[in-house]
Amino acid sequence: MKPGDELPPLAIPITRTLIVAGAVASRDYQDVHHDAELAREKGSPDIFMNILTTNGLVGRYVTDHFGPRAVLRKVAIRLGAPNHPGDTMVLTGTVTDVDGDTAGVRVVGANGLGHHVTGTVTVEVAR
Repeated sequence: MKPGDELPPLAIPITRTLIVAGAVASRDYQDVHHDAELAREKGSPDIFMNILTTNGLVGRYVTDHFGPRAVLRKVAIRLGAPNHPGDTMVLTGTVTDVDGDTAGVRVVGANGLGHHVTGTVTVEVAR
C-alpha cells in the first residue's frame, strides 16, 4: 500500500431493510429510521440511514479491502446527504499516507443526492 492507491468502488443498495436493521442493531430507535409516516411529518421524504450504520459500512469497506488482518484504529466521518430507500451509495477510497503497517484512507460515500459520508479511516494491517 502506498499513498495514492485507490480502493475499488463498492456499490451498496440502500434498502428499507438495511436502514431499519442497522438502526435496530445499533439500538437507535428514533422513528425517522423506521417509520416513513413519522419521518415525513418531521420533514424527510422517507426514513433515512443512521450514522452508526454508515460507520459500520465504511469500516467494512476498508477492512474488506485490506483483508482479515486489518484493524481499524480510527474512523472519523461526517454525514451529508441522507441515504433513503431505493438509492445506491457508492463508497470510494484513496490511501492518503502510510507509516509502517498503518495507513490513512480518505473515504467518500455518494448517493443520488450527493455525498452521504466523507471522512478518514486509519487502518493497521498486521504482517
